[in-house]
This record gives sequence, C-alpha cells and structure tokens, in this order.
Amino acid sequence: MTMDLAGTIALAIGAGVLGGAMNALAGGGSFATLPALIAIGLPANVANATSNVALLPGAGMSAWAFRDELQPIGGVRIRTLAGITFVGGLIGAILLAVTPSRAFDLIIPWLLLFAAVILAWGPRAALWLKSRVTIAPPVLMVAQALLGIYGGYFGGGVGLMTTAIYGLLANISPRALFAPRTLMLAIANFAATIVFVASGLVNWQSCIPMLAGGILGGWLGARLGKRLPPKPVRIWTLFVTIVTTAVFFNRAYG
Repeated sequence: MTMDLAGTIALAIGAGVLGGAMNALAGGGSFATLPALIAIGLPANVANATSNVALLPGAGMSAWAFRDELQPIGGVRIRTLAGITFVGGLIGAILLAVTPSRAFDLIIPWLLLFAAVILAWGPRAALWLKSRVTIAPPVLMVAQALLGIYGGYFGGGVGLMTTAIYGLLANISPRALFAPRTLMLAIANFAATIVFVASGLVNWQSCIPMLAGGILGGWLGARLGKRLPPKPVRIWTLFVTIVTTAVFFNRAYG
C-alpha cells in the first residue's frame, strides 16, 4: 500500500466519521465529506454522489437509533412524508446525473451559501413566521417534496433545512426532530444512491472507507445527540459551513 493510498483511505475514514456524526446531531455531514473527496481529486459531481452513498449507512444507523421517537409531523404521517422524500430524492439525483461537472462546480458554492444562510438565520425566521402564519398539512408535503429533491441533488445542509422548515410548519422543537429528520435524510440518500450507482457516478475506492467511517460516526452521533446540548453543535456546524462555502467560491470563481 502506498502512502498516497494510505492517506486517501485515512482522510476518507476520518471525514466519514465526522460527517456521519454531524448528520446525526444537526445535519450538514456533507460539509465534512465533500471537501475531503474534492481534496482527494474527484470532480465535484462525482464527489457529491460518492459522499451521498458513503453517508447512507450512517444515516440509516442514526435513523434506527431514533426509531422509537418517530411521530406524525404537522398532522402528516411519517409514511407519507417518507414516500414523498423517496420520490423527491430520485428526481434530485437524476438532475445531478445529467448536470455537467463544470456546471456543478459553478452551482455548488451557491447551494452551500444557501445552506449557510438557512443554518444562520433559519431558526430565527421560523420563530418570526410561526407567530404570524398558520400552515396546513399540504404545504408541509410540498415542502417535503422540495427537501427530497434538494437532498437527492446536493444534500448539503438538508438536515438543517429540515429542522428549520419543520419547526416553522409544524411548531416542533429541534430536539423532537432528531428522529424524523434523520429518517428523511436516510430515505433521500437511499433514493439518490440507486441513481448514482446505476449511472456510475460513485468512486468506490474513496466511498468504501468513507462509508465505514460514516457508520461509526452515525452511531456515535446518535448516542451524543441524546446528551449533547444543541447550541455548540449548531455553532460548530455553522463554522464548518462558512469555511466550506468560502473554499468552494474560491475554487469556482477565484
């Protein structure tokens, strides 16, 4: 085994552990895995697809750990939201599969910036709107469809967006959203994985060690999520998001 290969494997495993834990705690795991895969040398669209597949088992592990806490959201059954998320994830993944690599390079910084804005101001905006607007279940289902499409196409910050949108539309605290958020993330990842594997977008040499790290990180994050206060997790995730966004803007437009 060469040092280069050893370094690639070590970086992929470490990023997988961090990404899996972040997804379980607050979302945003791809902010750890995507830059690592770019650093390894993968094109942005291949890196995004590989990151999605690698984080799937960790997301599933986290969802399983929180399974006893699943309840309807805003009067909508979890099974209904899951079905909507799956279809949306397929659509988003197909859109990514047909997006040229250079075009995705130019799009991805703006998606990261959008996720950073949601993370920074989403909770405050949700509280402001929640005190002024009442939302019916069909609006929640439409929002879930859009979250599924975004999750399948890119996925960066989709867990954070889910927390903010569920808090707005269903008046549920972030801690109570651990279970449904991790489940929807896993379902969107699963749907996207079907498309990415079928279209050959996954780099398995990087994916397999990152996948192993993601499983461990998802398990550790779920355990920590039942004990750790949400504020430090959110601050750390915001920091990682801002740094990653700056790096990708410099890469695409610098």
